[in-house]
Amino acid sequence: MGVSATRPAMIWSALLIVYIVWGSTYLAIRVVVETMPPMVSAGTRFGLAAVLLAAILRVRHGRGALRVTRRQLAGAALVGVLLLTGGNGLVMLAESGPPGVAVPSGIAALLVAVVPLLVVLLRLAVGDRPRSTTVAGVLVGLGGLVVLVAPTGGAAAAAPLAGALLVLAAATSWSTGSFISSRISMPSDAFVATVYQMAAGAAALLAIGALRGELRGFDVTQVSARSWSALVYLLVAGSLIAFTAYVWLLQNAPISLVATYAYVNPAVAVALGALFVAEPITPRVLLGGLVIVVGVALVVTTERPRRGRS
Repeated sequence: MGVSATRPAMIWSALLIVYIVWGSTYLAIRVVVETMPPMVSAGTRFGLAAVLLAAILRVRHGRGALRVTRRQLAGAALVGVLLLTGGNGLVMLAESGPPGVAVPSGIAALLVAVVPLLVVLLRLAVGDRPRSTTVAGVLVGLGGLVVLVAPTGGAAAAAPLAGALLVLAAATSWSTGSFISSRISMPSDAFVATVYQMAAGAAALLAIGALRGELRGFDVTQVSARSWSALVYLLVAGSLIAFTAYVWLLQNAPISLVATYAYVNPAVAVALGALFVAEPITPRVLLGGLVIVVGVALVVTTERPRRGRS
């Protein structure tokens, strides 16, 4: 189904879910990794979400609900590994560890804002020519990111270098998965595609976690109630609801419009930090947030769904 044939209200509803829910997941991830190993907890989250969603589809649509071709299965698995193992797993790894080593949840959300720029670069690499307003919006949004995170007055960087590089690697993996998802064979049903993406991502995350030795010495009885609650939130809201909405958007909306979530998520993360852990909202944060919103407006104005012929 082309973008012009899709109801704009559905696209904007899905975008709002991704904007708000995913903005909150950075804080939830930080709570999970307080007492859980990062890659194993991420694999558990997506593995359970895949099983639950598959069961729902089986009940609603019968035995053939999950039937796909081998090519579609391979495409969904590749995208799932790029999005979830590389994209989400590396963020969880970056947010784990003691203070001074772990990347704060709000800073992680800010660093992921490079996704729209990476997507535009990928489009340019294959000969696609985004509109000048799209490029301007991306650059303006990244300018807001610089205002928020660049060290000033001799102050230290906002995040440790190793952790920041991990998050940037995660953003690169996520951008690549998002970009190729509309260019390779995938299951036509977004929910079915989500099942196989989460299953593949979970398998890779659990394998990497085992190879990293995350299960050695891990005692499930030592996991805090806070971490369990955050994991359940990530499973239901972050995986079943928001990730499914994101996969649907990739199939029904322009990629540059979908990628604007990376600008809004940091604003949500900053607000949650102020509400729940008393992080100050300084004039610098307000200025950076305003610049980011301007960048989002430029991209959305250019890439919004239009009525007319497909």
